[in-house]
Amino acid sequence: MSSVENPSVKCRNDYEELKKAGYEYVDGTIVPQPFSPPQFTLTELRNAVPAHCFERNTLKSFGYLIFDLLLVTSLFCCAYFVFEQRSLPLCCQFFGYLTYWFLQGSVLLGIWVIGHECGHSAFSESDLVNDTVGFIVHSALLTPYYSFKFSHRKHHSNTGSCENDMLFVPFTEDDVVSTWSETLQDSPWYHAYQLGVMVLFGWMPLYLGRIVWGPKKYKNKPKCHFNPKAAFFLPKERQSIVLSDVGFVATVVIIGYFICTCGFPIVLRLYIVPYAVMNAYLLIVTYLHHTDIYVPHFREGEWSWLRGTLCTVDRSYGKFFDVVFHHLNDTHVCHHIFSKMPFYHCVEATEALKPILGDYYLKDTTPFYLALWRVVTHCQYVQNDGTVVFHKRKLVKSK
Repeated sequence: MSSVENPSVKCRNDYEELKKAGYEYVDGTIVPQPFSPPQFTLTELRNAVPAHCFERNTLKSFGYLIFDLLLVTSLFCCAYFVFEQRSLPLCCQFFGYLTYWFLQGSVLLGIWVIGHECGHSAFSESDLVNDTVGFIVHSALLTPYYSFKFSHRKHHSNTGSCENDMLFVPFTEDDVVSTWSETLQDSPWYHAYQLGVMVLFGWMPLYLGRIVWGPKKYKNKPKCHFNPKAAFFLPKERQSIVLSDVGFVATVVIIGYFICTCGFPIVLRLYIVPYAVMNAYLLIVTYLHHTDIYVPHFREGEWSWLRGTLCTVDRSYGKFFDVVFHHLNDTHVCHHIFSKMPFYHCVEATEALKPILGDYYLKDTTPFYLALWRVVTHCQYVQNDGTVVFHKRKLVKSK
C-alpha cells in the first residue's frame, strides 16, 4: 500500500488544509470528510429517519437474545457430545474444534452486542429490564456491565476528541519519539507483533484493566474498570461498579468450579477459546470503527459532539458477520448518532441518513483483514500541533 497523490483528493478545495493536518492518501482508501464542520443539525438527521426506527420493542429484543442463546447452546452441545464424548480421528477433532471456535466466538459477540444494547437503553423502554438483562449477559461474558456502561457513555459523549475520548485516542509525536526505532517503522514483524498484542489482549486486560489507548488526562490516575475509584467514575456510580465486580467474580467462580470438576482442557476448548475469539472480534471491530488514515481526530477548539460522532466508519464484514454481529460493524455511524436506537432498525435508518450526511458519511469496503493491516502499519501517531489531526506512519526526527 503506497502513498500516492489521489486526484479526487487533490482537486478538493480543502486539500491543503488536509495536508497541513497530517493527512496522507494511501492507495485504495476512501477520501476524508470535508475539512469544515457539517452544516446540517442533529434535528435534521432525526427528522430524516422514520419514526418507528426509534421504537424499542422488548419482546423483539428478547427474541434475538433467545435465538442467540439457542445457537450457543446448540453449538456447545454439538461440541460436547460429538467431540468430547466420542473417539474421533485427531484430524476430525482438530477441524471440528476450529469450526466450533469460529462459530461460537461469532455468536458470543452477537450476545455481547445485545448486552451493549442494554447499556445504551436500546433493548427495552424499561431501565430495569435493560440493566437486568445487560448485567446477566455481560457478566457471563466477563464484562463488568455497569463499569463498561459508564465508561462507554463517556466514549459516545466524546468520540474523536484527543482530550476526552475513552479509547483509541491517537499517540502523539512526543509519545513515540523517545522510544521510536527507525528500523521498526517498516518492519512487518514488528507490526505483526503490535497486531497480535492488540487482538489477544486489547480488550482484556489492556482496555478493561488499564485503558492503554485512553486520554492523557487519566495518566498516573487509577483507570481500571474494576476499581470503583477509577478516575472516570463518579462517586455516585461506585456502588454499581462494586456490583459489576460481583457479577464478574461470580462468573470466574463458576468457571473455576467447572475446571475443578470437568478439568481445565475441556473448559479451555468449550468456553475459554470461544471467549478469546469473541474478544478478538470485539477489538478488531471497535478498532476499525475509529481508526484509519482518513479518520480525523480533533483537539479542543475544533471538536464538537456531532463532528466527532461522524468520524466513525461503517464496514461490512460480509452478510454472515453483519447478521451474527447484529450490524454492530456496518451501521456504527447511525449507532453513534442515535445510540438508543435498536440495532434491528439501524440498517433502515442508515439508508435514510445517507442523503443528508453526504460526504460526511464514511463507509469503507476494503476487506477487513486488509484494512486492519493498513491501520496497524500506517496509523502510528499524530502530529503534536494542530486542532485537526490525522494518523501518520513514519516519524521524521528533527536533526
